[in-house]
Amino acid sequence: MENNNEVLLKVDHLCQYFRLGHKDLKAVDDVSFEVRRGEAFGLVGESGCGKTTTGRSIIKLYNITSGNIYFMGQRIGAGTRSYKDAITKARNEASKKIKELRAEKGADAARKAEIQSEIQRINEELGRIVDENRALIRDAKQDSREVDRQYAASLLAALEVEYAEKFAAAEGDEEKLAALKKEYRNRCRVAKRSKLITQIQMIFQDPIASLDPRMTVRDIIAEGLVINGITDKEYINEKVCEILETVGLVREHADRYPHEFSGGQRQRIGIARAVIMQPQMIIADEPISALDVSIQAQVINLLNDLREKMGLTILFIAHDLSVVKYFSDRIGVMYFGKMVELADSDELFKNPLHPYTQSLLSAIPLPDPVYEKQRTRIHYNPIAAHDYSVDAPSFREITPGHFVHCNDAEEAKYREMLK
Repeated sequence: MENNNEVLLKVDHLCQYFRLGHKDLKAVDDVSFEVRRGEAFGLVGESGCGKTTTGRSIIKLYNITSGNIYFMGQRIGAGTRSYKDAITKARNEASKKIKELRAEKGADAARKAEIQSEIQRINEELGRIVDENRALIRDAKQDSREVDRQYAASLLAALEVEYAEKFAAAEGDEEKLAALKKEYRNRCRVAKRSKLITQIQMIFQDPIASLDPRMTVRDIIAEGLVINGITDKEYINEKVCEILETVGLVREHADRYPHEFSGGQRQRIGIARAVIMQPQMIIADEPISALDVSIQAQVINLLNDLREKMGLTILFIAHDLSVVKYFSDRIGVMYFGKMVELADSDELFKNPLHPYTQSLLSAIPLPDPVYEKQRTRIHYNPIAAHDYSVDAPSFREITPGHFVHCNDAEEAKYREMLK
């Protein structure tokens, strides 16, 4: 599929921290990237590097710590915990300083006046910080509510235009007009309950754990439609049967339970559950890692077919670099919660710059015994590979479209390598 330059998803300095006692586990730390409409964007890295957490944060299964997430030009996620932490930190520091000032003994009248003036200044500065961060929190919450209102309003406006023409064409036919009005009311009810985030759907890694064992396949796939307010059972059944055939299953499967299917079939059910909502984007969280190799190819081909047929944009999370290269237009490499390299698929394999990317590529086996005998694994040791004690790293564009997490010295070295 040809890509255009329209940015569908923008992740801007995303941080996702989890509390561990008095410390934070930095699962995702300052990650930024863009996904263009119609492309497949691959996200790779070892287990625990933050790939899945990034996907779950985008779809709002987690409340992000800081940063912003934009989808279709609207901010759908904003971290508020960082603002709350800033307020708490400012209050603690102000309290400590005021306590130290008031603890001074033997101060003369002039010094007491200075202390009182300093306390007043500290309190004013604290008030300014608190007001600023509270305003940011309010803006983030307001944006979250407003984006859904605007999305619902746009759907209602489109329906009004669509049915105005239909009503005009059915003028004089009372029976047809009544049916159209009923259909219009039903679709308006669904539009009012619609949210922008439903335009992103997720395929989960484990096809067993992600399906409710007490629900039939029909109920599992139709759940999103029901939540959106669709009540027409005949319509729901028809859509479920249609989507089952689209993903390579048959209508008779609708009345069965998840335990009656193989792993590949369960994953197809998960794909059907996501696709039936007709989303703009799908986050595929390692959709093939729990499947046999022969089934993996079938699922990958299915996703490719759906991408072509429905114009989907896919964020593809995986371990297997060979699969990611085949499936993805661009690839982002994550390590220890950070994005360390991002480039077009062919460019990344041709010119890997970051030592961790080189290590990943060196681990790919090939069905060639001669090559395998000579293949040398590159082991990545971040302490030995980088010296960030003086010059801190950042995410930089080395060549157009090729980004690497590096400092000034490494940037100069990478530019020299590409000459």
